[in-house]
Amino acid sequence: VQLQASGGGLVQVGGSLRLSCVASEATFSNYNMGWFRQAPGKEREFVAVIKYAGGITDYADSAKGRFTISRDNAKNTAYLQMNSLKPEDTAVYYCTAGRAVWGSRKSVVGYKYWGQGTLVTVSS
Repeated sequence: VQLQASGGGLVQVGGSLRLSCVASEATFSNYNMGWFRQAPGKEREFVAVIKYAGGITDYADSAKGRFTISRDNAKNTAYLQMNSLKPEDTAVYYCTAGRAVWGSRKSVVGYKYWGQGTLVTVSS
């Protein structure tokens, strides 16, 4: 599965962005889809995940109430709507797909395929 992330950019504090992740295969609907991010000098961290069936989601505490993950299996696409952005949200955002057990959803080991990343910069 190849993943193509897009939608990053420069935004002011309090602004919004919507990231998209398009998968290359129709089996997209069989995978949990996640978003992780990595800021300079920091480890990659979990942001959000949506289960393959689409009905169950989970978020990092830093994302709860501000970010919304969704998916459109008919379009092989996952989204991350980010509102009320803060400078600390600045990072490269990666979409990822995996079929590991749900208990691994917040760990990089729970995912097999990764997109190339899209840069989000929040300026103050």
